[in-house]
Amino acid sequence: MLNKLKLIAKDLLAITWIRRIYEAVNRLFLEVFGSSRVLTHLFYFVSFITFNREQTAVLRGRRDYYRNKHRDRVTHVELRRNVHRLEKGLIMRPRRDIFARDYITETIEFYEEAVRQCSTSPGTLDQSEMDWAHDVLTEYFRVSTTGDATVDAARVRFEAAAYPGENTGKIPYPKKRLSDIDYGALEKLVMQRRSVRWFEEREIPRELIDKALLLGRQAPTACNRLPYEFRVFDDPEMVRTVSAIPFGTAGYGHNIPAIAVVVGKLESYFSPRDRHAIYVDSSLAAMQFILGLETLGLSSSVINWPDFEPLERKMQKTLGLDMTDRVVMLIAFGYAHPEGMVPYSQKKELDTFRRYN
Repeated sequence: MLNKLKLIAKDLLAITWIRRIYEAVNRLFLEVFGSSRVLTHLFYFVSFITFNREQTAVLRGRRDYYRNKHRDRVTHVELRRNVHRLEKGLIMRPRRDIFARDYITETIEFYEEAVRQCSTSPGTLDQSEMDWAHDVLTEYFRVSTTGDATVDAARVRFEAAAYPGENTGKIPYPKKRLSDIDYGALEKLVMQRRSVRWFEEREIPRELIDKALLLGRQAPTACNRLPYEFRVFDDPEMVRTVSAIPFGTAGYGHNIPAIAVVVGKLESYFSPRDRHAIYVDSSLAAMQFILGLETLGLSSSVINWPDFEPLERKMQKTLGLDMTDRVVMLIAFGYAHPEGMVPYSQKKELDTFRRYN
């Protein structure tokens, strides 16, 4: 027995030394190549595979952005972006008599393409999006003074497009307080939300999932693009298949009743400078979705998604994702098991992460 313990101790010591040597070499390597942008560029030039999938996704997303401009689609992201830019101009104080001269012609081109789709392929475009675009453009031309050649030419093209819909009032308005929820009530909800990993074997009504998604949809996004999808799985076999792909479900993946894969859509952008917006925007939506679930009696747990090529390929194949689709996170959810426990998860004190000015 004593000899066995000595062997175990020897093995542990060897593992400790291997780990320390690895860490020392790794730190030396990172100190050198992380010391300047030139050396960093050299490092990733040699090990290009590290971010190759993301680079391919960004470039192909830009390609698809331009390809899609003349295709029939449910949503026109370029029109959404420019209409929201007009909205921001409309709410400025003081509002200029003439604004948006640099992009109003482009906006009308996008609008004309959407009107064409409405007339040639009725029902294929999101009606609420089209109504919103028409209403905002109508308001823009109403408040814009005449006499500017660019704006006047755009006005003529807007009227000639002859969208058959009527004004639905989807224009900027004074902010209203619609809720009587105070800080204390919100604090209770946020403190109640914990990452749950043990669920009851109960079917989740889809109407509850959709209600939570509607709350997620209200989260802010850059230029109102909503560049994401929630791929929701509630079929037991599919849930088991999807939940087994990431690393973070070991020990409880078999217990997950439903799972959502949050997917960022890089085809929403024409510039690589916006490549990170999918992660920000979809995460904001995911948090509101999670809080929405909580109000409906459903608990959840966010599952981290690693940028790891073998898993990326497996998820892409399983979900039928395009190369421009980037998985941001997975969210397991369901009815919390009454005997299940949650980690305490002490948070950082305010002074450790807050700085003023």
